Amino acid sequence: MTKKKDIEVLRVTHLRGPNIWTYRPVIEAWLDIGALEQFPSNALPGLYERLTALLPNLLEHRCGVGERGGFLERLREGTYAGHILEHVVLELQNLAGMKTGFGKTRQVAEGSGIYKMAFRTRQEQVGRAALAAGRDLLMACIEDRPYDLAATVATLTDMVDSLCLGPSTGNIVDAATERKIPFIRLTDGNLVQLGHGARQRRIWTAETEQTSAIAEGIASDKDLTKSLLASCGVPVPEGELVTSADAAWEAAKDIGLPVVVKPYDGNHGRGVSLNLMTQSDVEKAYHLAARKGGSKSVIVERFIAGNEHRLLVVGKRLIAAAAGEALWVTGDGTSTIKTLVDTQINIDPRRGVTEDAPLNVIRADEAAEVILELERQGMTAHSVPAAGQQVLIQTNGNVAFDVTDQVHPSVAATATLAARVVGLDIAGIDLVAADISRPLEEQGGAVIEVNASPGLLAHLKPASGKPRNVGAAIVDHLFAIGETGRMPIVGIAGGHGSTMAARLIAWLLQIGGQKVGLTCQDGLFVNGRLLPKDGFSDWETGERLLLNKNVDAAVFESSARMILTEGLAYDKCAVGVVMSATSEDDLGEFYIDSPERLFGVLRTQVDVVLPDGAAVLNAADAQVVEMADLCDGEVIFYGVDEQLAALAAHRAQGKRAVFQRADRIVLATGMDETATLPLSPLVPPEAVLAAIAAAWALDLTPELIGAGLRTYEPHAQKQH
Repeated sequence: MTKKKDIEVLRVTHLRGPNIWTYRPVIEAWLDIGALEQFPSNALPGLYERLTALLPNLLEHRCGVGERGGFLERLREGTYAGHILEHVVLELQNLAGMKTGFGKTRQVAEGSGIYKMAFRTRQEQVGRAALAAGRDLLMACIEDRPYDLAATVATLTDMVDSLCLGPSTGNIVDAATERKIPFIRLTDGNLVQLGHGARQRRIWTAETEQTSAIAEGIASDKDLTKSLLASCGVPVPEGELVTSADAAWEAAKDIGLPVVVKPYDGNHGRGVSLNLMTQSDVEKAYHLAARKGGSKSVIVERFIAGNEHRLLVVGKRLIAAAAGEALWVTGDGTSTIKTLVDTQINIDPRRGVTEDAPLNVIRADEAAEVILELERQGMTAHSVPAAGQQVLIQTNGNVAFDVTDQVHPSVAATATLAARVVGLDIAGIDLVAADISRPLEEQGGAVIEVNASPGLLAHLKPASGKPRNVGAAIVDHLFAIGETGRMPIVGIAGGHGSTMAARLIAWLLQIGGQKVGLTCQDGLFVNGRLLPKDGFSDWETGERLLLNKNVDAAVFESSARMILTEGLAYDKCAVGVVMSATSEDDLGEFYIDSPERLFGVLRTQVDVVLPDGAAVLNAADAQVVEMADLCDGEVIFYGVDEQLAALAAHRAQGKRAVFQRADRIVLATGMDETATLPLSPLVPPEAVLAAIAAAWALDLTPELIGAGLRTYEPHAQKQH
């Protein structure tokens, strides 16, 4: 049967943790390129031109050449369909707003036409959709057929917007990653865990686990907030709580015109009307505020002249400040206000309907606040102002112009005091001032609101001015400098004895006073207590330990099969143990059919060792010994025979080793014997030595290790 020039996707796997390809989650696709195995790109007329016309940004792909244009060079010289598809899929994700760059493609056997292709993705569903779309796009280019790229990118962009982290949460996660703090997304939304186990912190965009529910309740009660602020000396406008339109007008007269009317329970400027001068305006504004706030309770307060500002407070520091501005249009004698808004305001490329846009699109015939403002001027969205006539469209909102460097120190102090008075660890302080660079008292400025869960986008992507890295400030608030949120993790892989070693390491850590999580072939344990794991994959079982706030340290036994099908459950470890370069599983279905290919799988355990961590390696296995050069941290060799060549050479270099000698176990640093322990009756002895070396790497004392060896009961476990 003659093979077709086609790309068939045989298998797609989402590797959620470190894997044979990279440290990050990837999608691995197995491809059969059929007759295209005989047709590299330079043997497919017009492919280069059609593909680069559709995806001109392929020019930025460096590929193996390592410089801009590297992939296009490979495309011109001749490369195969699997490799081309890798770059097409990456580019589609980039066009959809999910920036990725890593990809690799390897043929499983010479001339087979079967390839394994892996590419980085930040969201599995988006990655799978990009793979399917990329295959269709590439085949259209190969077969010289039209392809609707715009429709594909629009679909993928919608998926990115709905499925990926929002830009604010993403900025915090990126800041955590910059500090080497791991993260786990806990829901399909923006609830994220930073760190592991007992050292974790949780965020929900601009809320943290330190954000008080009481403080949030106070912030949503605008009248109570004003009362508390005033009692602490924070300037606030005089105001009154009312429950009817008539009462609103009476309050306005008592306070003195002009006034502001806003919802009693609300935020983000919804339903707020400013600078009201007439009974009709006040009564209409009352109904708007009641509708937007969902309550009859509405606040009427003194209008303060000046510009609206939003000051972001994180912890006890002012991190960013943004100013707003009123929106106006100028009539031309023929266009309606709706048209003028579209041509003079909405035309600004900074305006949009997604979270990525720093400014909102204005709907002159739909937004209640705009409709009310126009009514006050005797107009509607369909009115035609005279040529040169200026019409006020919106007095509040549009707080997106960075003024952080202009904030007067006393204004910053007032903002941080307001956040502390309410009790929020992260707060958006709304204030009105004519000049943010002067004290509020000099100009009659005042704080008008304190908001929980403030929006961050105005500071991350201001309409003008300097972007502020608020994510870094939030991470610094949650984790002291030097903290990574990591608990000690020990990972074990490779052959006979790994389960015994895992259980013994967990016991040694446990008697050292830590609450220890363990996942191994015997089950899932927390402090020796067996937990149910029905329905969970190996990866999910491991992740349960990372999520558990009661776990101080964790031990993971990972098989080669798990690394190939799911990846490791953790991103990095303090200690990585490889006991042998063998597997008890038949891995032929993964094309792992040689010692060299198995080496490529098991080395993953060493690849993830932290720079300040250690790899514990079996000196009796030549392939395991080769993994020492791959470790970013320290290497500790162990072996039953102290005469092993690798062990002896290691000691000669002054490095640590654990070995057996007659009836003793020796812990040595170079040629100095740090400590000796009685020979343990536990078997296999290699597992005991590996456990001792791992415990030593975690700074457990020889005395404690010895006590653990004496008290360990191999078959003891507490039932759930």
